[in-house]
Amino acid sequence: MQYGMIIDIDKCVGCHACTIACKAEWEVPAQFGRNWVYRLGPAKTSTGELAFTFYPGLCNHCDKPACVDVCPADPVEATFKDVKTGKTKTMEIAATWKDPFNGTVQIDKTRCMGCGACADACPYGARYVNPDLADDESEGKADKCTYCMPRVAEGLQPACVQTCLAGARIFGDLTDPNSEVSKYVKKGAFGLTSKNVQIGPNSRYYGSKKKDIELLKAQAPQEMPEASTRRIMLAKMMQPAMKQIRDLGMLGIAGSLLVKSMQEEDKE
Repeated sequence: MQYGMIIDIDKCVGCHACTIACKAEWEVPAQFGRNWVYRLGPAKTSTGELAFTFYPGLCNHCDKPACVDVCPADPVEATFKDVKTGKTKTMEIAATWKDPFNGTVQIDKTRCMGCGACADACPYGARYVNPDLADDESEGKADKCTYCMPRVAEGLQPACVQTCLAGARIFGDLTDPNSEVSKYVKKGAFGLTSKNVQIGPNSRYYGSKKKDIELLKAQAPQEMPEASTRRIMLAKMMQPAMKQIRDLGMLGIAGSLLVKSMQEEDKE
């Protein structure tokens, strides 16, 4: 199974109902977004026509997510279960990982150090560090679209899909040839990729107008960003110290030192 989402830009009217529903569902701070809707154009296209459309974006739950490999949190053993077959798989994961059965990319906020390495590594800008989730170990936690897995587990649609007034968002299993999302892929739905960014996005787009598609494809990232090596090293260096003083009730100090180091690195 690989969950994915299709956004039909022929239907999207740019109303932002999806972004508002997401903020309400997950208590996203006003200055951030798990998803977004950008207006593109009016701009002249290669056809010589003026065009404008909307770019609704979110985490792509990629086949090869760049965010997973850069997470510096110490790996732990976790067991995952396929809800359909009951099959289980045990593997080591950091604070962010790709689910082996449903293909979604998730975050364990209890283990996230808020270093921001994963946000740096995402070429789509789909991650951010949420300061409202600060604790004794950090001044925030990484956050992003999760395809609303808690809702999906209860048989519901993701909040943005349920709320879309125009029915422009379609969610389902891309590996099921009979699913609506698979049918869209057969019709030409595509991910935003480029020569240098080929990590298999599973949030995809469909549109019947060449000029609109041209504007949208221009939003594909052209280079893979590099997560700050220093940021990752600082986070890893702080882990042993934080573990040693965990029982002393001094995690706030360790977290503050880590955040201060990260902030100084950002200024440079």
